[in-house]
Amino acid sequence: MAKNSFNKVKAGDLELKEKVVAINRVTKTTKGGRTFSFSALVVVGNENGVVGHGLGKAKEVQQAITKGIDDAKKNLIKVPVMHGTIPHDQFAKEGAAKVLIKPAAHGTGVIAGGSMRAVLESVGVTDVLAKSLGSANPHNVVKATFKALGMLREPISIAKTRGVSLKKVFNG
Repeated sequence: MAKNSFNKVKAGDLELKEKVVAINRVTKTTKGGRTFSFSALVVVGNENGVVGHGLGKAKEVQQAITKGIDDAKKNLIKVPVMHGTIPHDQFAKEGAAKVLIKPAAHGTGVIAGGSMRAVLESVGVTDVLAKSLGSANPHNVVKATFKALGMLREPISIAKTRGVSLKKVFNG
């Protein structure tokens, strides 16, 4: 399947805040005993429509988090956020994880579970209804959430494409 090229953004001089979504301890048994290493799933965002996720692996937790942050800064995307919510409903699937995101009225808050909440808060969405269906694996839930956010379209661009007013896009 072809890889989608979403609205990619360069890290540049953006002020990004990082959130650790999951830390996993990995054990490798060798002849000399057990070797422990850690993997960290990290989400970074400027809380103004730019977000990225990354995975870091290292022998120590702090190094894994640092590597995850560096990886996340390479995978930044731009998400359309309107009045603290998303412009329309979106469904996405990654592996066995399915994600449904819906816009919500002002004052609703972020109604989402664990790893989805970290991504949506990093984007800067303040009001949204989200449901994680299927697998609860944080890696796939984060990837599915990114796929859903990447597929969101700006209402202004839709109005221009259709040749109608912005009011007509929202009210039909």
